Amino acid sequence: MDMRRGLIRFGKGFGLLLIALLAVFPFLVPDPYFLHMAILFLLWVVLGASWNLLGGYGGQVSFGHAAFFGVGAYTSSLLFTKAGILPWLGMILGGIGGVIIAIPIGFICFRLRGPFFALSMLALSESLRLVALNWRSLTEGAVGILLPPLFKSKIPYYYIILAVAAITLIVIYKVVDSKLGFYLVAIREDQDAAESLGIDTTTYKVLALLISAFFTGMAGSFYANYMAYIDPSIVFSIVDISIAMILVAVRGGVGTLLGPGVGALVIVVLSEVFRTLFAAANLIIYGILIILVILFMPEGVVGGLKRYLAPRLPKEALHPEAVRAQASGEGPN
Repeated sequence: MDMRRGLIRFGKGFGLLLIALLAVFPFLVPDPYFLHMAILFLLWVVLGASWNLLGGYGGQVSFGHAAFFGVGAYTSSLLFTKAGILPWLGMILGGIGGVIIAIPIGFICFRLRGPFFALSMLALSESLRLVALNWRSLTEGAVGILLPPLFKSKIPYYYIILAVAAITLIVIYKVVDSKLGFYLVAIREDQDAAESLGIDTTTYKVLALLISAFFTGMAGSFYANYMAYIDPSIVFSIVDISIAMILVAVRGGVGTLLGPGVGALVIVVLSEVFRTLFAAANLIIYGILIILVILFMPEGVVGGLKRYLAPRLPKEALHPEAVRAQASGEGPN
């Protein structure tokens, strides 16, 4: 029990230290290149955590989350260029745009069993890409939309995405620790059993989808304003956005709170390292690494560490009631 309590205290202390380091990072490392890497890391934390809520905790795999990312990016960009609405208000409206797109597909597809949702999301993302590509009077088509940069320094962008990442993680933590979170895990493990207990599986899956879509849309809005340029092939990309979001969650640890952060660190750092060291061969090396991770760490980095540490804890410390009592400071020492 003391070991479990020690791990909990260590986790809290590490979290506080990480928050402090992130808060002062621009002053410790003012180099624009490293600030850019940090901004991308935080952006992928938001994307990975958003997908993980639905795909990791709810077990509803989506291959088309780029649909929400692209809708958020175009919503913010069009509101800014055509209506003069500030991008930071546009970020919230971009998240709402993602929610609006998610509502019909969620209520339709979640009533069906099998791979219908995953395939529908894939089709939705590709359909929206084609709409953005051909509706030239609104989206400028393949030419894309060029946005004026709002800040000369990267520091304001860093703190904006840091705030978005913090809010995303807090909300998802609260959701996972709530009735909705327990219901999502029950649905993931056995939907028939969950329904037999009276859980409205369609409603709770849709709620998880809406939360996931909102934060993915906000991330797309931030990306548009940070990069100052978007086009359909970038923001609706199935490989660069949708599949990358899945890889972030899977490599870090699906269905874990820390997994997306670890996965984001891996995808940003290793992508840059391999691009520098291996040039044109970086995708081959990167693909081999992904295969090795899937083969030897199918639960991801965080899941693998949990499996490694679990046998070393006393069995009574692993009991859910004991864990909850220790986390709240109750129970025997």
